[in-house]
Amino acid sequence: MPTELVEVQHRLAHAPGKVWDVLGEPGLYPRFVREIACAEREPATGRPRYRVRFSVAGGDPVQDRVEVLVNRPGEHLVLIGPAWDGGHLSIRLAASGDDTLVEVVLSLPEGITAGTALTAPWLRKRIRKALGRVDDHLSGRAITSSPTRIDQTARGQSTITVARTLARAGVLSPGRPDKIARQLGALARWGATLVGGYRAAAARVPDAVAVIDERGKLTFDEIDLRTTRLANGLAAHGVRAGRRVAVMCRNHAGLVESTIACGKLGADVLLLNTGLSADQVADLIEAHRPIALLADDEFAPLFHNLPPSLPWISTWSAGPGELTVDGVIASAMATPVRPPARAGKIIVLTSGTTGTPKGARRRNPPGLGSAAAVLSRIPLRAGDRMLVAAPLFHTWGLAAMQLGMPLHASLVLQRRFDAEATLAAIAELRCTTLIAVPVMLQRIMALPERVRARYDTSSLRVVASSGSALSRQLVTSFMNAYGDVLYNLYGSTEVSWASIADPVDLRAAPTTAGRCPVGTRVGILDADGAPVGPGSVGRICVGNEMLFEGYTNGTSNEMHDDLMVTGDRGYLDADGRLFVSGRDDDMIVSGGENVFPRPVEELLLSLEAVADAAVVGVPDREYGQRFAAYVALKPGTRLGATAIREYVHDHLERFSVPRDVIFVPTVPRNATGKVVKRLLADQD
Repeated sequence: MPTELVEVQHRLAHAPGKVWDVLGEPGLYPRFVREIACAEREPATGRPRYRVRFSVAGGDPVQDRVEVLVNRPGEHLVLIGPAWDGGHLSIRLAASGDDTLVEVVLSLPEGITAGTALTAPWLRKRIRKALGRVDDHLSGRAITSSPTRIDQTARGQSTITVARTLARAGVLSPGRPDKIARQLGALARWGATLVGGYRAAAARVPDAVAVIDERGKLTFDEIDLRTTRLANGLAAHGVRAGRRVAVMCRNHAGLVESTIACGKLGADVLLLNTGLSADQVADLIEAHRPIALLADDEFAPLFHNLPPSLPWISTWSAGPGELTVDGVIASAMATPVRPPARAGKIIVLTSGTTGTPKGARRRNPPGLGSAAAVLSRIPLRAGDRMLVAAPLFHTWGLAAMQLGMPLHASLVLQRRFDAEATLAAIAELRCTTLIAVPVMLQRIMALPERVRARYDTSSLRVVASSGSALSRQLVTSFMNAYGDVLYNLYGSTEVSWASIADPVDLRAAPTTAGRCPVGTRVGILDADGAPVGPGSVGRICVGNEMLFEGYTNGTSNEMHDDLMVTGDRGYLDADGRLFVSGRDDDMIVSGGENVFPRPVEELLLSLEAVADAAVVGVPDREYGQRFAAYVALKPGTRLGATAIREYVHDHLERFSVPRDVIFVPTVPRNATGKVVKRLLADQD
């Protein structure tokens, strides 16, 4: 068959060994070739093979396989593909003084290139551009004058861009002039806070359902009236502007109402994680000195170390005779509350996976621009019915509650997550959106297929996940089962959001964190705050209008200009997608090599017998540090430590192979799916 032959010669001012470190590893090609979205090495007993996803001129990702035909380190690499029918990619390196002469020959059958953008001139241009990026990478040279921008659409947040995004979502829509006037008046008086959002919704759509939980439904008007009474009742207990109130609730209307009522008084709300121990609760109460505690009855055993003078109001009562939110509402006046001079803040706790969580003061949105940022990447719509499975005390659950305000969305809340109950609620209530954390999606997919098939989930348009990394296997299996509805938001308590991967991104590169939403900037910087070269791993730093205001202990995160350090490390591929390599403190130095646990965990989760896995660094006399893998197997399966180590060795460099493999019943995770490392040793 005739072939299209493309030849390019290019000189790089680097030694052949350094050039080979990049060009000799096809898995790195997505960092330098925009058209290659993903290149993953497959297990192979013979020649190395790679699963490749690529797209041309913005087309849908196409999956292919290539294998290494020739591999002479430092000299020659030849790749072939079954679908290429005689085609190949050849890369030769030759020393030229202190430089390297790179010769690239690409041969593709005409049947593949006919009628496409894959013309010889176009291919030569793309090859030279990719080699130029390799040169910049090896030189440590940032390639743009604005290296903190990873996406052209994230360049700014103009009024027009925000307005278009909000109009597309239905936030800005025509209506009765009197209702629109009352809606805008509420926002003007209360700002774009939870109070302002719910008061504006009550003015615009008073009879629309705001919350559905196990006790029934509440409209926006009912929530406005109830929270006014609750605010007046809390004021009698000393709650006022500048004071703090601790709230410890599962997902139900009580948490929503408590937060709004405190906001009407200008009080700060400390959201306590429902997975805290009694000692942690006592430490946090002592550190933050709240004037009152609003909590579900089930957490009463955790309160025995708290000051007797701290009033406790039950948000979900199991018995008579207690001071309850409903009782306070019933006995309080409905006198309107005036907006406080100082808007109350919400304090969210960090994950606390390695110790006692810290309180992070969340910023009140300055306007609707923060909602527009998320809506620019996740197509939520006005009137959506959102099942919020993610904990409301967590940043992601709180974000869902905040997003629901301008959308006038109905929030569906279940006190405890159950995979089958979640599917049943979606089917019964025709939910359009599911807000979850990865471990919840994992549990849904762990249900037998016959169980999942019982429930009609065709109403779902969006399944938005955040809180921890999504595994490659989970992304692919979930979208294969439920369609291209999955969105993955990467962010943190401190920076809110950084990037969002939509279904197109996830189909092309399942492990990507996606691209910046409107008004957001991400920089990949070195320790001194300078941008790193293209494709290089560095510190992920984020700038947007919702960076947190600092921890309640007076500390904050490191800043470089207006970018906040996240504590994660990662890189950008050639198409502007962000990839998170791991936490700064997760990286280990083994035998002089920097290695992260996440690729090892991804690999272990791809094994059919593995239900869950966590990989951590431990001290090593010979290498300094090494990896230890904690592996939970699926019921009825068998897998040995030697087989696991051999599997990792087949896919990754030797320093990534876990020397220790510990089989555990479960991997301890918190409510958002993050591994609680301090509990791993208890699993031995």
